[in-house]
Amino acid sequence: MELHYRSIGEGQPMIILHGVFGTSDNLQTFGKLLAEDYQVYLLDQRNHGSSPHSEDFNYQVMAEDLYEFIKTHQLEKPIILGHSMGGKVAMFFATQYPDQFGKLIVVDIAPRAYPVHHQKILQALGAVKTDQITSRKEAEEQMEPYISDFGVRQFLLKNLKRTDDNKNFAWKLNLSVIRDNIENIGEGIDDNVQVNKPVLFVKGAKSDYIKDEDEKLIKSIFPSARIVTIKNAGHWVHAEQPEQLFEEVSKFLKS
Repeated sequence: MELHYRSIGEGQPMIILHGVFGTSDNLQTFGKLLAEDYQVYLLDQRNHGSSPHSEDFNYQVMAEDLYEFIKTHQLEKPIILGHSMGGKVAMFFATQYPDQFGKLIVVDIAPRAYPVHHQKILQALGAVKTDQITSRKEAEEQMEPYISDFGVRQFLLKNLKRTDDNKNFAWKLNLSVIRDNIENIGEGIDDNVQVNKPVLFVKGAKSDYIKDEDEKLIKSIFPSARIVTIKNAGHWVHAEQPEQLFEEVSKFLKS
């Protein structure tokens, strides 16, 4: 699948992958920090943003999309950084194509399996009557009973677009396919594989996505992995503490 992307900066290639319900826009501000030293490719993953929709939605096909992107753009050993679902894609890719990347950065996700925990978000998105609303404000009001956090609602509303005739709204993301395959997003990484490449795991101090007990599994799959914690950050590390994240990523890449 030919993914939509934007490229900023010059230098060694770096690919950045967003999480579920996200788009390349979510990491653009952080990507600009890295673009001072690297050529940063911000991708929309399948069924998200401006990339094509597909009935297939799992880590195998998303890893294949990433491989196709690297080959199409003739990228030599790119650095791959993924947040949340994007981190899982990056890990899955690393186990499938260990010779196709240089270094790996996984932001606030572990290789283990996670139970489905996106029900409220799916309910909120499904509650928006896209064919009836006349403004983004109306969409937000329809989401509010399900999601009280203003920031989360604003994050999700980045997926809302005007239809081609400009009369209605529609979701950029393939909501029905994501909803039907949401269990795939919690899938764990095969722990019978070892990837001996430099890997940095970054956890938010206020997030429970990477727990202390996950270190054993991380090191069993990625023996050279380093794990760092960003203070005063939850799951959205790149949005909450971009400077700290940039500092840790830069330190890792220069080591």
